[in-house]
Amino acid sequence: MARMASAAQAPNTLSKADVAAGWRLLWDGKTTAGWRGAKLDRFPERGWEIRDGVLSVLPSGGAESRNGGDIVTIEEFTEFELSLEFRITPGANSGIKYFVDTGLQRGEGSAIGLEFQILDDERHPDAKLGRDGNRTIGSLYDLIPARNLADPAQGKAVNPPGEWNHARIVVRRADVEHWLNGVKVVAFQRGSQPFRELVSLSKYKSWPAFGERPKGPILLQDHGDLVSFRSIKLRNLAGAR
Repeated sequence: MARMASAAQAPNTLSKADVAAGWRLLWDGKTTAGWRGAKLDRFPERGWEIRDGVLSVLPSGGAESRNGGDIVTIEEFTEFELSLEFRITPGANSGIKYFVDTGLQRGEGSAIGLEFQILDDERHPDAKLGRDGNRTIGSLYDLIPARNLADPAQGKAVNPPGEWNHARIVVRRADVEHWLNGVKVVAFQRGSQPFRELVSLSKYKSWPAFGERPKGPILLQDHGDLVSFRSIKLRNLAGAR
């Protein structure tokens, strides 16, 4: 079911209402300004493409961060609302990470941080791994499965490969929400006892205080599959109560 896909507003633009509400573009739709490789001091020279207002990580066989590598914002954030559109290809895997620590995992593999999972649930085997579906699209990867929190019987609203989906991540103090195509699918408190218990059962259990950094950049993941992004915008919620 298509919901919150491509809006009437032109991609990579801000309306007057957006500006009044405090939104700003994290990606200008044309250049690499404001971004760098997660393990580099510059934007990757290969593995990513900008064309016709779309930022794409290029296919390279499905391996994690082995081609151009993940990219991150140069700026770091504390409390924020992030909004973007993403488009997957059949069988694709990627993610949006936040509160990333780029100083960890300097070797092979993706940078460490909380992750809004991007996945083709029907075709990618990762959807059936983890616990209770916590590696499916919209999930807090390997921690909390995405569910339609307003109406669990309805399930998630996901547009198929080749169509645009909308992701939103909201962070207010310790409270975090994931939204997928206008539906809230994850809600949790960073640093809470339930959160720490989930971490202890996850692949992140060996990382001290995982997911509890006070600030960090936004990351787009290179997982070796063709995935595209556009209309990446953010507003600061620090001090907004």
